[in-house]
Amino acid sequence: MNFGTLPSGESVELVELSSGRLRAEVLTYGAIVRSLEVSGRNVVLGLDTLEDYLTRSRYFGAVVGRYGNRIANGRFTLDGVEYELAVNNGTAHLHGGIVGFDKKVWSIESNDDKSVTLRLISPDGDEGYPGTLTARVTYTLEDDALRIDYEMEAEAPTVVNLTNHSYFDLSGEGDVRDHVVRIDAEHYLPVDEAKIPTGELAPVKGTAFDFTEPHAVGERNDGAYDHCYVLGGGGATVTAGGLTMEVTTTEPGVQFYTGHMLDGDATPYGPFGGLCLETQHFPDSPNKPQFPSTVLRPGRRRTSTTTYKFIS
Repeated sequence: MNFGTLPSGESVELVELSSGRLRAEVLTYGAIVRSLEVSGRNVVLGLDTLEDYLTRSRYFGAVVGRYGNRIANGRFTLDGVEYELAVNNGTAHLHGGIVGFDKKVWSIESNDDKSVTLRLISPDGDEGYPGTLTARVTYTLEDDALRIDYEMEAEAPTVVNLTNHSYFDLSGEGDVRDHVVRIDAEHYLPVDEAKIPTGELAPVKGTAFDFTEPHAVGERNDGAYDHCYVLGGGGATVTAGGLTMEVTTTEPGVQFYTGHMLDGDATPYGPFGGLCLETQHFPDSPNKPQFPSTVLRPGRRRTSTTTYKFIS
């Protein structure tokens, strides 16, 4: 189904998926999850038109890349060569740059009632990154869950860190401060004033960042979180409105963002309109050798899986 046409003339398609009590809409623009309904209740923030996604989006539902999250000063060194990236967030490179994967049209590689696979080829030098990269994302509805599978291959050494940037509002009330969150993480990554990790893995125990036991978003820290958590082998859960979402992943971390910086004038959603659990490798890993590596080399295929399961 056609969703609109970009100023470039490229057509954007909308794909509908259905399985049991789940329904989803996926756009080829940005590989965006536009809606995800659980028994008729949409639990993600979406926009009405393609024009809205061009002008009013804050990565709503998109796959961000080549590198999700921040890289300090828009620079990293790989195999002795320094690469300069687009700087689009203060002094940092954020979510792939000025025209990241969230602003590109992906092609439909395969599609059935329950699943769609989208592909994007990012050329050498795209936003400053070395090497041509082929990325695939597959959205599948199965067993009361949305499963996201990523696959990445490169023609030259590069760095890559894909994630989905959906904002969740399980109650549909437009404010997630009453959502109860648990994150299986004994450590998180403190950040500096530019929101770049300091390199420390800090214990959450005794701090407002401790979600090893369930807490409401707004219970502490004024509800304002935008930090990467070091997962301990489990995942995360969110409960609100009689619905629980269980997040599991093969990734080492999850960025917990509570949407407190959303602007109700610039977007249809105000502060705390939705929360994100962006499963990923750590921010600024290309400049932090102590972090799990995000380097991808030719001849090696990287895969990753994240599942959002709904229980009521």
